[in-house]
Amino acid sequence: MGDYKAPRHRAAGAEPFWRSKSLEAMTPSEWESLCDGCGRCCLLKLEDDDTGEVHHTDVGCTLLDGLGCRCRDYRNRQKRVPDCVRLTPQAVREIPWLPPTCAYRLLRDGEPLFSWHPLVSGRAASVHEAGISVRGRMSGNEEEFTEDELLDRIVSWPGLTPDEES
Repeated sequence: MGDYKAPRHRAAGAEPFWRSKSLEAMTPSEWESLCDGCGRCCLLKLEDDDTGEVHHTDVGCTLLDGLGCRCRDYRNRQKRVPDCVRLTPQAVREIPWLPPTCAYRLLRDGEPLFSWHPLVSGRAASVHEAGISVRGRMSGNEEEFTEDELLDRIVSWPGLTPDEES
């Protein structure tokens, strides 16, 4: 995977699309470019049946590549993983567990993108260099663990910003 190239549909000096468009108004390529490639949303989450609280684990979906931090079969992910959540503007507005570093969540909440986001930095590697991605932090993929073992894999970092992790 090479360095990320931001979509080139703006004139010099114009506002970047993520500042000038609503989530609903973005083109498919603009929408997809919002994903920083951190992989945090593709970590398994466990919901407490009693409280509804969502707990993040350090275990990736069966399709999550822990090195590249991307889906191994993005095009067919929903066929292969039926409970894979497809992010749409409506879903982004309803999903409470999106990581606090997620561009979709940030824009939904009227916040700016972080300086390490590939759209801002111009480099795909910046998300890894900033320590935001799951690279080197996953314990494995879901097929490597039993359901009971997942309880031992609950971690807090996917739901934190880098400042909160320190």
